[in-house]
Amino acid sequence: MRSNRAALRAGVSMAATLPMIAGALALGIPAAHAADGPARDTLAGTRPAWATAAADKGATAHGARVDARVYLRGRNAGGLAAYAKAVSDPASPAYGAYLSAQQARARFGATAAQVAAVKAWLTAAGLKITGTSEHYVSVSGDVAAAERAFGTRLHNYAKGGRTYRAPARTASAPAGLDGAVLTVTGLDNAPHKAASKDRLPPPDAVFKNAGPFSSYYGSTLASTLPSAYGKKVPYAVQGYTGKQLRAAYGAGTRTGKGVRIAITDAYASPTIAYDAATYAKAHGDKAWRTGQLTQVLPADYTRTEECGAAGWYGEETLDVEAVHAVAPAANVTYVGAASCYDDDLLDSLSKIVDNHLADIVSNSWGDIEANQTPDLAAAYDQVFQFGAVEGIGFYFSSGDNGDEVANTGTKQVDTPANSAWVTAVGGTSLAVGKNDTYLFETGWGTEKASLSDDGRSWTGFPGAFTSGAGGGTSRTVAEPYYQKGVVPNALATANSAAGNRVVPDIAAIADPNTGFRVGQTQTFPDGSQQYSEYRIGGTSLAAPVIAAVQALAQEARGGRAIGFANPSLYAKSGSRVYHDVTDSPTGSGLAVARVDFADGHDASEGLLTSVRSLGKDSSLSAVRGYDDVTGVGTPAAGYVDSYRKR
Repeated sequence: MRSNRAALRAGVSMAATLPMIAGALALGIPAAHAADGPARDTLAGTRPAWATAAADKGATAHGARVDARVYLRGRNAGGLAAYAKAVSDPASPAYGAYLSAQQARARFGATAAQVAAVKAWLTAAGLKITGTSEHYVSVSGDVAAAERAFGTRLHNYAKGGRTYRAPARTASAPAGLDGAVLTVTGLDNAPHKAASKDRLPPPDAVFKNAGPFSSYYGSTLASTLPSAYGKKVPYAVQGYTGKQLRAAYGAGTRTGKGVRIAITDAYASPTIAYDAATYAKAHGDKAWRTGQLTQVLPADYTRTEECGAAGWYGEETLDVEAVHAVAPAANVTYVGAASCYDDDLLDSLSKIVDNHLADIVSNSWGDIEANQTPDLAAAYDQVFQFGAVEGIGFYFSSGDNGDEVANTGTKQVDTPANSAWVTAVGGTSLAVGKNDTYLFETGWGTEKASLSDDGRSWTGFPGAFTSGAGGGTSRTVAEPYYQKGVVPNALATANSAAGNRVVPDIAAIADPNTGFRVGQTQTFPDGSQQYSEYRIGGTSLAAPVIAAVQALAQEARGGRAIGFANPSLYAKSGSRVYHDVTDSPTGSGLAVARVDFADGHDASEGLLTSVRSLGKDSSLSAVRGYDDVTGVGTPAAGYVDSYRKR
């Protein structure tokens, strides 16, 4: 997982990636389930691609410990996918016929008999049951017991200079279970590992933006700095507020009243209630009502140092304050994960679905598609499908490294944004003018050039790529039906003649150079903890903004849930309810000037001056119609009320 707060507030994308996160399967296609022998069914995707013969370093010691989760397929996996599609498609007679969480479990969840049979199989093999949920049975034991249970051998494999355990062949389950098992995770341990209970660390070190600033786009020109693209450019905004974003995306008088939004991240900021209230008061947002912001948190946290727990505080702060700024009357539930690992994040998503905590879920985290594993993909997609049948929509940031080439050396998309069952949110550079007037947007992609020593030019203008909205064509997820006829064929078939999922679906403000102002308690150099404000961006901003706009749209349709939004988003493609974003909306190059503190918080170590070009997203381009930077576009005036007709 990534927590991008520190990098993106500074306008540079974080290159490091944390533990693997799952990808996604094709829409409506569950994990493969085929005969592996006379009495076993294979669990496809359980042998990772890196477990090759060339990397094999021999059998894992039989006494080594294994912790695994056996995910349950439920009563009717195919029926779950089909019903999720039907209730989400505006053209379907079943559109909007959502089930309650209890009805969904009764119709598609695992039966008591299935759970009992799975437990009996696992314990008979010598594994200990350590937990049971609506979705899985967790077990622990030694390698020998795991090999007996899953019909495979566990070997050690070289991967990236390290050695990890993985199945030597695809795992399987007894055919007598009659397909009760969806998949198993934890047989490979790259990079999953045991962890102890941790305490949350204090807030991160303070970050502040230097000035000069623009209060709105173009309000303050950098008249003493060199020109760019033949003209003087404006200073970066100090950070847009909710009032400016609401105007840009056509909020009108809607406030999200009566709508429930959930936010997931890892860990939990210990100062979120104070920070959110202080920020709202400072910027004229509606004060939080008692009980309007709630948190659902785990009993214990793990891997706090490995995951950079304090860095996630900023993610939560951004998400909560952005949602409230755009949808000030919506109820917000923050569901924190115990760590940044898949199992814990899956638990957070499952809590929302199992208890129907919200209709709209914002998720500002992800990883590269190359790190996805099909076993976890199946588990994620099952949760998303359960959400769809209940009328819950999941919104995921598309990533902050453009096509990922500069970050990984390989062109690829991010995950879980690549899932065909979620709404992937891309990013833009937003220009809001005087009197909160929407001026234009470009696809978010930044090239940076620094001021020369003599102050007379920009060195190497326009400079190097620093960050941009994630997007492109998946290599693993088939093209979903709702993208056909809208997504250009050249994009859909970039990796396969049969067509693949293209990311994103929709977009909103993300560029840190035209970003959003947030307020957060931070640790100052003297050790004190104080509330302060800074500008931030990334698709970690775009996702909660779109989630909030969807809350306004749900209010417009009388509170009826929108659910999985992609079919309705694409049905409106090409209409005036979207801003059709391109990289050159003014017909000439666009840039802003920035002055930053060298040490991130004051001028004691000097200032850094640069020019940031807009609309330069690696190999990705925002063009007329659908594109792989902004999807179908951004919400325009009329978007929110377009849902009143359904």
